[in-house]
Amino acid sequence: MPLGLGFSLPALSPAQAATSAWAENAGGRMRLVALSPDDNGKIRAGLQIEPNAGWITYWREPGNTGIPPQIVIAPGTGVTLDKISYPIPKHIKSDEIDDVGYDAPVTLPLTLSAKSGVTEIKAQAFIGICKDICVPFQADLTVALPAAGQSQPQEEAILDAAEARLPEASSSEFKVTEHTLSPDRTELKLDITLPDIGDTTPDVIVAGPSGYVFTKQLMSKRDGTALTTTVAIGKLPRNYDISGKSWSALVIDGARAIESPLAFD
Repeated sequence: MPLGLGFSLPALSPAQAATSAWAENAGGRMRLVALSPDDNGKIRAGLQIEPNAGWITYWREPGNTGIPPQIVIAPGTGVTLDKISYPIPKHIKSDEIDDVGYDAPVTLPLTLSAKSGVTEIKAQAFIGICKDICVPFQADLTVALPAAGQSQPQEEAILDAAEARLPEASSSEFKVTEHTLSPDRTELKLDITLPDIGDTTPDVIVAGPSGYVFTKQLMSKRDGTALTTTVAIGKLPRNYDISGKSWSALVIDGARAIESPLAFD
């Protein structure tokens, strides 16, 4: 398993970037990008992944063969990971694969919290990156944080672009209005309001219990901005009780997408 070695930077000059070194393997490269902590100790950061041509990496629920991204902050460093966010992925399918991920460069936005006086982030990232085979890719990444208030236009542009690719919040013009699971739990019917009139069928990706994702649409009918679709629900965990659980539906309609929670009574 390839291991990219991180490093600590000396005191930053304005010309130096608040990024780790690139870690590389056969399928691509990745690095950590970060801004200085704000007044509340919050840090905007991102895991920047660049697959090589023909390779893919994965969303948080990757499909039938992938590896979801994992990021661990070194303990005892005064930094904690609050949240990983995921830009809109692609449903990548062929005769052999049915995956959810990215076939182009992507940055996963991270929200971190730091104690006062923290000067660096030490993290270990683990992703899957695949072409004909899947290669586990692990790297230790270290970023020296710039002083508060220091201008970071390059890093801000990277993180702003990543956040602009996140699914938008549900709204009156784009939302899941109803969801119904069949009594035998093999089909999930969704009624969805779409933002624009069209004649294409949006991709609907249902993330169920952790480690389970469902992408096969059995029936879809679009009438203007109204979509009714049924998603096949594959095998669930043994003795799984759905009562009180919450799944999510990622609805991708062209360049726009929402991810909506699906609560089950």
